[in-house]
Amino acid sequence: MATDAVLGTFEAELPALAEDDDAQIFAVVERVVLALNAVNDARNGCAFETGEREELCAYIDEALTERGVDVAALTARHGIGRYELTDKWRKW
Repeated sequence: MATDAVLGTFEAELPALAEDDDAQIFAVVERVVLALNAVNDARNGCAFETGEREELCAYIDEALTERGVDVAALTARHGIGRYELTDKWRKW
């Protein structure tokens, strides 16, 4: 499934993250969200149900947290709420 491939790529990028490099972290988040947008677009905007969208956002947050990223502090430094981490790029 295309979503699994996107998430696999995201997971492969996590070990190289510097937990204090905001630009690098946001770049990884941007890449995974844009790739998920492409999956959704390929399915005419119907790839993800509401619950799945929430799960994808939670998965990204949890994966970063497990890597040592303080997502709440990261987003606060940039004037956004924790649950807005993907909003800048997300179309699904």
